[in-house]
Amino acid sequence: MAEDSWERARRVLAAAGLSPDRLARCRPLDGGTYNTVEELLLTDGTRQVLKVPPPETAPGLRHERELLVSEAEFYRSAATVDVPAPRVVAMGGRHLLMTACPGQSWDGTLTPDEQTALRAELGGLVARLHQVTGPGFGYPSGALGPLAPDWRTAFTTMYDAVLDDARRYRAWLPRPVEEVARTAKAAYDSLDEVTTPRLVHFDLWRGNILVDRSDGTPRIGGLIDGERMFWGDPLGDFVSLALLGDIEQDTAFLTGYQNAGGNADFGAAARQRLALYRSYLYLIMLIETVPRAVDDDQVAWVREAVAPQLVAALEDIGRRGAGRSNG
Repeated sequence: MAEDSWERARRVLAAAGLSPDRLARCRPLDGGTYNTVEELLLTDGTRQVLKVPPPETAPGLRHERELLVSEAEFYRSAATVDVPAPRVVAMGGRHLLMTACPGQSWDGTLTPDEQTALRAELGGLVARLHQVTGPGFGYPSGALGPLAPDWRTAFTTMYDAVLDDARRYRAWLPRPVEEVARTAKAAYDSLDEVTTPRLVHFDLWRGNILVDRSDGTPRIGGLIDGERMFWGDPLGDFVSLALLGDIEQDTAFLTGYQNAGGNADFGAAARQRLALYRSYLYLIMLIETVPRAVDDDQVAWVREAVAPQLVAALEDIGRRGAGRSNG
């Protein structure tokens, strides 16, 4: 480990009121695509995680400023409903220090029965997250301005920002930016049904779900990387939870979600909003390849796997909008 990382870890521990001499090891963690993430092993055997954002001059999407503010907000909120997630140890202007959760990222080694049980458990945890309400709508980081009094204002601001990113970076999209904007606008009326800002992680793909096998039976060890969270419509979480797929096919998750009090409404307006949120996430995945300067293989994968999903979401919005007009 480079000396600067070691010294930075010692400084962060000292700022948190912990003796720097307790640092036994500092190693990078894989899986992060934006921030620098390191595991700190202390002399008493406990583990902490240090997250440091890229330099302020680094290119990024507009909503990615002050991501650690949102991440800390997610962890504090998750703690209020006893959802396993890192707990904030200390936060500074350029770092977030948190506890480490047990387990490893969800991988392909689970049996079908284990996956079914975990999806049901996950559904219950997400339902508890969605019980947490916020003071307004939007990103708590303030990256796109203060929280809005209504979801339509907040989400259209979020959507406009990512379209501005597409123009600024001249990102390749399977449809022209202005066509995407027009199509999305047809679904904006459905946003008015959302009247309470609720906690939305928005990045709950399997890489951000830790599975703990320490007791033999796999359990959810923690929901991590809450930096993309916002206050908004709980349906937003169903996109990453079924990344590149259809959450309505995930019966185990939906059963666990509903049994824990979650409202999985898939009426016409809800499906319109879900298509809108799908298009938002898939836009981000396509556009971020430019500022992150990913390699050619990753660009090819995103265009092959994500672009068709964006097109499908936009077509879904268009069909539902036409159906409503003709009704």
